[in-house]
Amino acid sequence: MITVRRRGHRATGYALAAALSAVLLAGCGGQDAAPPQPLPAGQQPGGGGQSSDGEAPDGDAPGGGSGSQAAASMPKSAPQRLSIPSLNVSSSLETLGQQKNGTMQTPRDPDKAGWYQPGPTPGSKGPAVIAGHVSWNGKPSVFHKLTSLKRGDSIEVARQDGKTAKFTVDRIAQYPKKKFPTLEVYKNLDHAGLRLITCGGDYDKGQHYYPDNVVVFASLTGSA
Repeated sequence: MITVRRRGHRATGYALAAALSAVLLAGCGGQDAAPPQPLPAGQQPGGGGQSSDGEAPDGDAPGGGSGSQAAASMPKSAPQRLSIPSLNVSSSLETLGQQKNGTMQTPRDPDKAGWYQPGPTPGSKGPAVIAGHVSWNGKPSVFHKLTSLKRGDSIEVARQDGKTAKFTVDRIAQYPKKKFPTLEVYKNLDHAGLRLITCGGDYDKGQHYYPDNVVVFASLTGSA
C-alpha cells in the first residue's frame, strides 16, 4: 500500500497537495498491478522523463507542445464524460477521492476513467487529473491505448453545466515510478490543464506490476 506522511505546514496550492496525497497515483492497478510506491519522505521528486515522440519534455506554457492557442479558463463544474476521438474512447467518469491513507482512489470499473475530485475541475484553472486502468485481469481497459496519443490530438470533457471543455495534447511522457516527477505533473498552472494518467512499461506477470506511469499533458484550447 502507498503511505504518505502528512507535513505540519500548509501546502501551497493544489500542486503540492496532490503531490503529498496522491504521489505516483496508480490509475492502472486493479487486479493486474500492485500500486506504485511513493517517494521516500523528504526526497525531492525528480526525473524529467522523455516524451513519447523521443523529444525532451516541453514547458508547461499554455498550449506548450501543441502550438495551439490556449483558451481562457472556465468556471468550475464537475465533469461527466471523457472523449478521446483519435483513440475511439468515450467514458462516463467516476468520481475519485482519497483512501484513508491519503492516496488517490482508482476507478472501480476498468472500462471507465475517473476524475480526482479534490483537484480542479476540467476546464477550470489548474491541472485537472483523470486516471484510468491500462488493463484488468489481462484484458485491455479504458486507457489501454493512451500511449498512442500525439501532440495536437483533441480531448473533450463534457461537464455538468452543459458545456464541453476542449483540450489539445501538449505532450505524452513515460516515467519510471521510482523517479516520478511529482511536482512537474501536479504543479500550479496559470491556465486550465489536464493530466491523463495510467500505468506503462512491460508488465511483470510475476509481480503483477507495471514499472512506469504514462502521463498525457494537455491544455484547454476551446469550449462549446
